[in-house]
Amino acid sequence: RTIIATGGYGRAFFSCTSAHTCTGDGNAMASRAGLPNQDLEFVQFHPTGIYGAGCLMTEGCRGEGGYLRNANGERFMERYAPTAKDLASRDVVSRSMTIEIREGRGCGPEADHVYLHLDHLPPNLLKERLPGISETAAIFAGVDVTKEPIPVLPTVHYNMGGIPTLYNGKCVTVDEQGRDVEVEGLLSCGESACASVHGANRLGANSLLDLVVFGRSCANTVIEEIKPNSALPKLASDAGIESVEFVDKMLTAKGSTKTADIRLKLQKSMQTHAAVFRDGESLKKGCKKVEECIDEFNSDVVVNDKGLIWNTDLVETLELRNLLTCASQTVYGAEWRKESRGAHAREDFAERDDENWLFHSLTWWNPDRSQGKNATSVDIATRDVHMNTLTEEMETVPPFKRVY
Repeated sequence: RTIIATGGYGRAFFSCTSAHTCTGDGNAMASRAGLPNQDLEFVQFHPTGIYGAGCLMTEGCRGEGGYLRNANGERFMERYAPTAKDLASRDVVSRSMTIEIREGRGCGPEADHVYLHLDHLPPNLLKERLPGISETAAIFAGVDVTKEPIPVLPTVHYNMGGIPTLYNGKCVTVDEQGRDVEVEGLLSCGESACASVHGANRLGANSLLDLVVFGRSCANTVIEEIKPNSALPKLASDAGIESVEFVDKMLTAKGSTKTADIRLKLQKSMQTHAAVFRDGESLKKGCKKVEECIDEFNSDVVVNDKGLIWNTDLVETLELRNLLTCASQTVYGAEWRKESRGAHAREDFAERDDENWLFHSLTWWNPDRSQGKNATSVDIATRDVHMNTLTEEMETVPPFKRVY
């Protein structure tokens, strides 16, 4: 059994809270094996990433009494969520901040961020309840949180989508009739998976579900199905040869464009066209720009370090290949889903549409776009949502509109 738990692909965007290693490696491996990813259009923006650095200022800052202000000194969240205010869900706060910036009430010389205030809270409380926040703000924003506000901006934080899985961690695809088909021997958990408990917008503490529920579930499934000393199926004689050949291709490529240049172009395209607010025309431009990045990677990327020892240039090139796979499925999925749902906010389709869009997206990667259904790098289909609980112990809760 193989368990994919490789994390998300936040580094497909220019500003994100993820580690530099979050490049969607597991999702891209599944894609290259011909399996779909599910719901990749749902990308969560955390409202309070440090401006210019992306480092996370935890939601606990607002939970302990911190609040947001615009350039006019207004606590603007009172306009958008009169009851919850600064404690509204992440997508609501992120969109509210973006509206303030768009309408000219942003802070700083470029009017392109807002301020998170903790300076009214006792220093002892900050030290006790929010350890490390003061240090992080000092290092990455150059501010003393006891005296100054922190410049913050919505920043990519979590991928709700991933490899589709069941409650037991087993990965699935669909047959021609749209029915679930288990993928023999493959499981996934964490941000690389999509058991869909997060729906279209993960709640703050629910990241723990990925580990304590589905990580454990994967382990239990393996324990149940694998017997000690059982024989392994024989590998094909050419198993893994495609990976070896691709590494050799990268090391001998005669291109002229650096990996970092293509990656930056991809990240800026995603940040511009698949951000907090989305619309059809912008998303179509995003699809085109990502396709251009894929073409440039395939035809002109160069790995300057030809060695096989600690070759970070090669590693980053392999990671960029994975980012391109995940980014393309994200932007095509977002253009295709013509509604707003959770973290997916379309300005041209502002309302959630359960009648026409209450299903999962499934996206398949086409290494050769000429083989795709629409001559693009991504094919899209649907998967039914599991609407009912598995037992009678918990009643089914129907979808309803979220209001503040």
